[in-house]
Amino acid sequence: MSREQRIQVDKILRQPGPEGPRSVEEIRAGFRQLMARMIVPHSSIRTAPTTLGGRPALHVEPTGRAGRGADGGPNTGTILYFHGGGWVFGSPETALSLTGNLVARTGLGAYSLDYRLAPEHPFPAAIEDTLSAYRALLDRGEDPSAIVFAGDSAGGGLVVTTCLAARDAGLPMPAAILVFSPGADATRTGDSMDTKEGIDPIFTRAALEHTGAMYLAGADPRQPLLSPAVHADLTGLPPMLIQVGSNEVLLDDSTRLAARASAAGVDVILDVTADVPHVFQSFAGVLDEADEALDRAALFVRQRIRAGGTVRTSVG
Repeated sequence: MSREQRIQVDKILRQPGPEGPRSVEEIRAGFRQLMARMIVPHSSIRTAPTTLGGRPALHVEPTGRAGRGADGGPNTGTILYFHGGGWVFGSPETALSLTGNLVARTGLGAYSLDYRLAPEHPFPAAIEDTLSAYRALLDRGEDPSAIVFAGDSAGGGLVVTTCLAARDAGLPMPAAILVFSPGADATRTGDSMDTKEGIDPIFTRAALEHTGAMYLAGADPRQPLLSPAVHADLTGLPPMLIQVGSNEVLLDDSTRLAARASAAGVDVILDVTADVPHVFQSFAGVLDEADEALDRAALFVRQRIRAGGTVRTSVG
């Protein structure tokens, strides 16, 4: 682990932005500029625009040996990815360092969904889109035991809430949940919202409440689909891996989500990395901890899809 690398990343994230409140378009443009600096494994993936459940999506596939299994045959399975951005900004393109690295490391294909954003489309538009995308995969015959939901930040929260919506709609659960620094508490009641203020190089309570209000649009944040870490019944959800950095104001979103899921009988791995920021995995190729976390995430995904396939064979 390199202290110098962590200092470099922290410096990048603390670069001062424009003074005063920013418009939605300025927020979106700033995020695009930041994420354009991330390293994407272009030589190991190929991408193509597509649609899924009536929404634009980016199809990301492995190339060459990355897409082959130990027996030489193709790896089978699908990652359904939901990008971060506070439900207000971000896109499949801004998340490509994450989806690309997951695809390259697992050998599985991914669909990264361009769900509708607030303030133009507040809650529950994003969940409607992500659930429609999952239905589309099922409707075309994909086996749920070969599908993994993955996402970062707000997209990580959508992973959980989409599972809840799918469960309540009577749909089968995917094989697993993988979330990076999920936003899972719209009530902002975690202690880390205050204890990590200033330590977190990205977020402040004020910034999160500013964009959060755009998504909520007056909705009660105590709803399970807005604050699953504190208000949802997580019974029946698939195994989950939660990765988070210790320097995040959203740290307690992850710790409380893990505790609540475990209490509901869900198989949970809480993976906390010291002294790293929100969605640190984006810095793969720059930060050793990012590459190591992505390796652990890829192993989890492969194991869960393989386990699902074993169960499917035994009962079929």
